[in-house]
Amino acid sequence: MNPPFTPRLVYFEPDALDYPLGRELMEKFERMKLDIRYTTSHNQIRNLPGDSDLQKYRVAKSTLVVGIRKTLKFDTSKPSAEYAIPFATGCMGHCHYCYLQTTMGTKPYIRTYVNVEEILEAADRYMAERAPEITRFEASCTSDIVGIDHLTHTLKRAIEHFGTSELGKLRFVTKFHHVDHLLDARHNGKTRFRFSVNADYVIKNFEPGTSPLDKRIEAAGKVARAGYPLGFIVAPIYLHEGWEEGYRHMFERLDAELPADARDDITFEFIQHRFTKPAKRIIEKNYPMTKLELDEEKRRYKWGKYGIGKYIYQKDEEEDIKSHLFSYMEKFFPRAKLEYFT
Repeated sequence: MNPPFTPRLVYFEPDALDYPLGRELMEKFERMKLDIRYTTSHNQIRNLPGDSDLQKYRVAKSTLVVGIRKTLKFDTSKPSAEYAIPFATGCMGHCHYCYLQTTMGTKPYIRTYVNVEEILEAADRYMAERAPEITRFEASCTSDIVGIDHLTHTLKRAIEHFGTSELGKLRFVTKFHHVDHLLDARHNGKTRFRFSVNADYVIKNFEPGTSPLDKRIEAAGKVARAGYPLGFIVAPIYLHEGWEEGYRHMFERLDAELPADARDDITFEFIQHRFTKPAKRIIEKNYPMTKLELDEEKRRYKWGKYGIGKYIYQKDEEEDIKSHLFSYMEKFFPRAKLEYFT
């Protein structure tokens, strides 16, 4: 069924109720009869229900913390945008390979920030600094923002804010299909709405808790018909038995769904599967039954910044991935733009 996310536990930080959105969420969650608790800070959340680390991890992934974003200094977000705009952190999905598992560490709960106007004002200052250049903001660096927006409508507010800006553009990516409330947003073509897509095998085996491919593609069709510029991140591109056919089939389904008038402005981003040593340890702890192939002997090592390198596919495998995916893109979406392959 894939219903929209409903948190199992909700924590409010003290200052959250000083903001209209904080009070609105409190009323909404009271009506929904959710388990509401209070915390002086998200860092103080302890003793989540569960008899084991694994159970506690599952509960944390369905816990929502409502608070304020104190730092209004934005991180950079290359290659997809100039800055990451922080409306939320954490994700309710259970993608086995996800890099958030290492960056979120022992606190994998979802946080949403209610000082939305302050965040948007900070974005305006960044735009003014870079004028007359266009400034792009990525809203999904540390979360799947669409996954909670049916509750908060923060993303919708941001889409309309950037819709009226002269020099700002917004972008985000999602694995969820709950987009109906965003279709009437006054975006004015300033927001690129991207979907993470993959071969069925990858979604079924490694992306539990997210929408299936057919639902994502159906949502992409709705978004295209609402006039949004559209994009697709194919990630992680993962070698498995029949992968060539799996990815071809994915492109065929996209081709069947997307209207002709949306095809002049579609972007693709291709990211091959990679992992780090710390990520491998956490993946094996959180998803002990995973089928994800994490054999360092089969990969080549690529040095990364901060001294943590990644294990990526061998050169010949990478070339094989490139030639197949580039040819599918060329065949089905010849006018699309490939933003990068990594």
